Amino acid sequence: MRLSDDLYAFPWRSFTENNCNSYLIEGDFRILIDPGHQHLFRGLQDSLEVMGIGLKDINLIIATHVHPDHIEAVQSFSSLPTMATIHEEEYRYFKEIIARYPQFAFDFFLTEGSLTAGGVELEIIHTPGHSPGSICIYWPFRKALFAGDVIFEQGVGRTDLPGGRSDQLKDSIRRLSSLDIELLLPGHGNIIRGKEEVARNFALVEQAYFGLL
Repeated sequence: MRLSDDLYAFPWRSFTENNCNSYLIEGDFRILIDPGHQHLFRGLQDSLEVMGIGLKDINLIIATHVHPDHIEAVQSFSSLPTMATIHEEEYRYFKEIIARYPQFAFDFFLTEGSLTAGGVELEIIHTPGHSPGSICIYWPFRKALFAGDVIFEQGVGRTDLPGGRSDQLKDSIRRLSSLDIELLLPGHGNIIRGKEEVARNFALVEQAYFGLL
């Protein structure tokens, strides 16, 4: 799904296999966000190939967190020069809590703040709650927020998994709600377009879910 000349979404429509939405920042330096499950990666790979993009053409993979439905397919890039990164706190969680999953090699670790990747200016926002080192990625140029599993259309990420905390998730969502967002790009479900619709979704989520968390 083409969102702009330099931004593509690959939404996952099957609710039985639990893959995530993936996103591509297109340009001379290509950034893939959340490649998904390894056993379902062929679908994303096929979509990229239709665009004339091979795996070797991806320069950087950013995972919003280390749950398998977001990160497993990093394995497909293991023999390529593609870089991969996660938040440093999520790496500690990954090593301690979910070491039974395949171990991935990361080229560097993220912290809160600005990230310049091939001329693309991004803001890395540490948003714990769904997992300890979960991040959201804000792209000021497009006023786009890659939200991972923090907030969805009319929903929020789970907090009952290891490392989840309801109080942290609520704080993270409140922080995100102050950003100037015109595209809310969640890890699952529908994309939300338009500043008013995004603001309406934040308000609905706070009203409907915060009392339950």
